[in-house]
Amino acid sequence: MTATTSRAPLGRRRLRDEVARVAQAFATPLVPGDFLDLVSPLRTGADLRGRIVAVSPETRDAATITIRPGRSWRGHVPGQYIRIGIDIDGVRHWRAYSLTSVPAELGTLTITTKAIPDGLVSNHLVRRAGPGTVIHLDQATGSFVLPPVPPAKVLFLTAGSGITPVMGMLRSRLPELHDVVHVHCAPTRTDVIFADELRTYASSGRLRLVERHDDEHGILDLADLQALVPDWRERQAWVCGPTGLLDAAESHWGAAGVEDLLHVERFRPTLVEPGDGGTITFLGSALDVEADGATPILDAGEAAGVLMPSGCRMGICFGCVVTLRDGAVRDLRTGETTVAEEGDPVTIQTCINAVAGACHLDL
Repeated sequence: MTATTSRAPLGRRRLRDEVARVAQAFATPLVPGDFLDLVSPLRTGADLRGRIVAVSPETRDAATITIRPGRSWRGHVPGQYIRIGIDIDGVRHWRAYSLTSVPAELGTLTITTKAIPDGLVSNHLVRRAGPGTVIHLDQATGSFVLPPVPPAKVLFLTAGSGITPVMGMLRSRLPELHDVVHVHCAPTRTDVIFADELRTYASSGRLRLVERHDDEHGILDLADLQALVPDWRERQAWVCGPTGLLDAAESHWGAAGVEDLLHVERFRPTLVEPGDGGTITFLGSALDVEADGATPILDAGEAAGVLMPSGCRMGICFGCVVTLRDGAVRDLRTGETTVAEEGDPVTIQTCINAVAGACHLDL
């Protein structure tokens, strides 16, 4: 949806939202900062927010969202991501998206979002959000970036929306890169996000582009990489895409003994110290699930047929937050244990915690 599509409905919806927001302000006890936030949400000293200024389609189900951040925005390094908080039907939802813009370009930043089936936030951003929408932001983070002095040879391997952090790198650092091969996979030719821009880079000789379309070439087998990029073992590689691609890349580079050349953007937690395992009781579902100490509660619940809330699955978006009524869980990233006693519940994220003894959860 473009910034000019369906102006009347968008305008009425924004007016309705503003009226509701002001009415809520008068009905709720506020401190002076709250009044300032109503008038100037992007001001210095406010919680970091941004205002959407444009929504531009990229493919049939992907769009670039241009955002003007508040004055406390500290900028980003190409390849990093941010968390976006957006209110939908009165509920704030957080999701993580890679930044696709050149840092500090015209005082705005961009993310590019693909609407996934049943994806509440992605569909809202691509199909419903419009200019004027105020969203919440976190500062940029992430280590999936090029080094200050780029390597002599670079390989980018991306699939689907995994191209987004790499596009941020290309737009910002391509003039510094001298030998770049980019292998990109998409379901069809028309599903290639940033297709025109990538093909322009290729036709001008700035990189070698290898497009793989599933409907024409089949799913990429990394055994084919030798034919596509014969010197892949000599290149620093940045790989981003579905979990299957990342798993295959780690195995492929590891088998070749060049895993030190591989950089991946993985949207799953890295295990640091497993919990002890135990029984998870999902209150309200009458289900008791046995799980080991290395399996995220989210995965254990889904495997047992429990309808689990979830989002990014890497501890960023907080879409999987539930209430731990009692029991213990262990954070798979840090090894830290969280304990809740009966009558003193706490909230936890199921995608990054494993059970550490019996626990009772409210979904």
